[in-house]
Amino acid sequence: MSATLLVILTLLPLAGAAVLALRPEGQARTVALWTTLLALGAAGVAMVQFRWDHGADMQGVGRLEWAPSLGLSLSVGADSVAMLLIGLTALLGPICVYASFTAIEHRRRTYYGWLLVLQSAMTGVFCARDLVLFYTCFEFTLVPMYILISLYGSTNRKKAATKFFLYTFTGSVLTLAGLLFVVWFNATQLVPTDGPGAGKWTFDIGALQHAAVRMSSGQQAWVLAAMMAGFAVKVPLFPLHTWLPLAHTEAPTAGSVILAGVLLKLGTYGMYRFVLPFVPSAVVEYAPFLAVLCIMGIVYAGLICWVQEDVKKLVAYSSVSHLGFCILGMVALNQIGLAGSVLYMVNHGLSTGALFLLIGMMYERYHTRSMREVGGLAAKMPIWATFMVFFAMASVALPGLNGFVSEFMCLMGAFQADSEFVRAGQVGATRGVLGPVYAAVAGTGIIVAAMYLLMMVGKMCFGPLREPHAHHAHESHAPPVLPPDLSAREIVILLPLAALCLVLGLYPRPVLQTLEAPTTRAVDWVWEHAGVRGAPLAPQGGRP
Repeated sequence: MSATLLVILTLLPLAGAAVLALRPEGQARTVALWTTLLALGAAGVAMVQFRWDHGADMQGVGRLEWAPSLGLSLSVGADSVAMLLIGLTALLGPICVYASFTAIEHRRRTYYGWLLVLQSAMTGVFCARDLVLFYTCFEFTLVPMYILISLYGSTNRKKAATKFFLYTFTGSVLTLAGLLFVVWFNATQLVPTDGPGAGKWTFDIGALQHAAVRMSSGQQAWVLAAMMAGFAVKVPLFPLHTWLPLAHTEAPTAGSVILAGVLLKLGTYGMYRFVLPFVPSAVVEYAPFLAVLCIMGIVYAGLICWVQEDVKKLVAYSSVSHLGFCILGMVALNQIGLAGSVLYMVNHGLSTGALFLLIGMMYERYHTRSMREVGGLAAKMPIWATFMVFFAMASVALPGLNGFVSEFMCLMGAFQADSEFVRAGQVGATRGVLGPVYAAVAGTGIIVAAMYLLMMVGKMCFGPLREPHAHHAHESHAPPVLPPDLSAREIVILLPLAALCLVLGLYPRPVLQTLEAPTTRAVDWVWEHAGVRGAPLAPQGGRP
């Protein structure tokens, strides 16, 4: 895989947005769809060329010197973790565009143009190998998402867009401060013999990784707090989650799909790419605290879902609960937990993104999200109800579907980690900082999730048919009349997501094999530089 291909993946949607701006309003949908399909094809070529058996290595590495005297350059590269998320981003692109064909009836060029810009920025985050490109793309995702929510959202869209922007922007500024401290530390506190790039100004992520581990424990703790301020808001991690339900509820359907499918993963990916390798000592010390926040989010958000009447807000709060499992597996600090966490990023994007699509399809017909006003739709929309049950079961983590594998691995990672071994200086096969108690309490979230998701399915799909009178007050502004059940276009949108949920549930081995090398290397790095010494590492945890 060449660096040129990664650059094309990043810039192609941006080029499509530029072309779209010059075309008539009526051609906006076609240009956007073909652009995202081309990006999906390019991503497919990249994934075929990628050497998955060397997934821990950065491939497609390329560098463009920008201002060498200042250490500024733009460099790209991807390991198997980044490639999976690039593939997810490319897949959801045409799905979101195609799903918006009937939902967006005004200012189409603006809508599809910013949707393409957003895809370009998200892809750039996963391709970046230096802080300049990473942070530019990471921060720029705020602009298109703010515009999509504020212009095309529901009645409370202005408040939702403003809250989303302020929360994430404030956290990102603190993250920038932490990352710049690492750059300063590398340039002023180290000498060239300390490592690659040491003693000079550089923004290369690999060089800064070697420099950051030389910081004192106190410095690492402050850098951890700064980085988590931005990444935890983006995930979002409890108690920084309050912006998410409002943003999800008010966003247009495609905005909610992108938000759940990819945008939230920028926070989890940032933790994987920066927090674990940059501040290993601080991560080991504060992992139990982060795990407690994860568990609080899992249970608290699940209980809130239990009493929701707005079906879209229910699925939005479920993201807080689900991503609590994702971060729990990551801070378990063993290979099975970290691999489960990365797999969870992909699986959550598939199943929760599909749920938002289904809710959007229902909303286009009834213009309400209230489970008091609409329900029993299996009688009138059997195809829609079938997909709803399927993706709800995937979100519940039913064995045989994609959610089960990743959720089980995250809990197993938390269970296997034993803090007593760490305090005794003995790190063996079950190395980590958590333990069975963390896994047991987090496991109650599975029960809560099953209850609220099955209740949602029961109300929406089964029982007597309930429809709002006159299809709600917004009927005069409704798009063209849609068929009672899903159209062929809507079925085509959902089928790829359903197929992937089934494949990743029944046969996840190929994906797990590609994740073994990078996650093992990441965990090894943490323990090697965390100041913990003890028993030799078992094969399952890293080097024998």
